[in-house]
Amino acid sequence: MKLTRRESKQRRHRRIRGKVYGSPERPRLAVFRSNEHIYAQVIDDTQHHTLVAASTVEPEVKSTLSSGANCTASAQIGKLIAQRSLEKGITKVVFDRGGNLYHGRIKALAEAAREAGLDF
Repeated sequence: MKLTRRESKQRRHRRIRGKVYGSPERPRLAVFRSNEHIYAQVIDDTQHHTLVAASTVEPEVKSTLSSGANCTASAQIGKLIAQRSLEKGITKVVFDRGGNLYHGRIKALAEAAREAGLDF
């Protein structure tokens, strides 16, 4: 039986979440990609608390972009999430790609966050 793309993504996501866990010392950088936007959150899984968040929906980010669904927008969100994390004293994170393949917009966000100073 062949799985649909959605089912494959859900399976990957469950498999990843079984291994990736955010602690207070090293929180989880979770990425969600929709058709029109990209969202990133730094999460402490022990307290179930979002420490830092950034997305292309935010008015100050949205006004500078032509589209929230491309690699340049993802790179900008990667830089922004890294900047906000460093301001809160978070330097090391665990990357959770949310079942998406490490390619395109997800890869652009991750590389931009690394260049901006996050360690993962």
